[in-house]
Amino acid sequence: MDGPQLYIRFVAITGDAMGMNMVSKGAEMALRRIQLQFPDMQIISLSGNFCCDKKPAAINWIKGRGKRVVTECTISAATLRSVLRTDAKTLVECNKLKNMGGSAMAGSIGGNNAHAANMVTAVFLATGQDPAQNVTSSNCSTAMECWAENSEDLYMTCTMPSLEVGTVGGGTGLPGQSACLEMLGVRGAHPTRPGDNAKKLAQIVCATVMAGELSLMAALVNSDLVKSHMRHNRSSIAVSSANNPLNVTVSSCSTIS
Repeated sequence: MDGPQLYIRFVAITGDAMGMNMVSKGAEMALRRIQLQFPDMQIISLSGNFCCDKKPAAINWIKGRGKRVVTECTISAATLRSVLRTDAKTLVECNKLKNMGGSAMAGSIGGNNAHAANMVTAVFLATGQDPAQNVTSSNCSTAMECWAENSEDLYMTCTMPSLEVGTVGGGTGLPGQSACLEMLGVRGAHPTRPGDNAKKLAQIVCATVMAGELSLMAALVNSDLVKSHMRHNRSSIAVSSANNPLNVTVSSCSTIS
């Protein structure tokens, strides 16, 4: 309630669909039924922004929207040294000061992560999700702890409370996107357990985010980020004219850590 205004947040199970259109249709019918009981009620808008769709909002961070997923992994000290060229203590400290402290200093909502939006956007485009829902779906809290008896292993989690994904409807039927969903084993509706394919896709997104978070954090503590961009993202193209030879550097948009 806000004075004479009432903002309603509808909750529904939408199977393997992301479900925005389904919920919109259902909410519209529900409002009409409510209006029969309260004829003085005036419906201002089907959406009152309390959803809150495609906008940063604390309510989605707290109450969730779509799928809530938590992924976890443990990485041995040996793997940290040989593959990522760092150690658990260094990563934990960086995660605390950057993803927790830095995000708090910036007043971020749902931004306690290094770059979750990069992985979310990539998977969304590849699997036919709504790219604009990256805003809410990229809410992520990345946590790291020193693990094992010697505290040299790394325990890592990614918590994503508002992943908006589906395996039917929208862009999921496009040829390329449908093929990607097939490759992941989640194309279309689950034949016996409705909703399981969308849940599995949400798990895949969150696991991909965790891999990307670990990669970037390791690159940052090793001061490899800019070096990697310079090595992999830039190519020099010689452009010449009769009188003016030019060297032009072209930069791409991808991120490689």
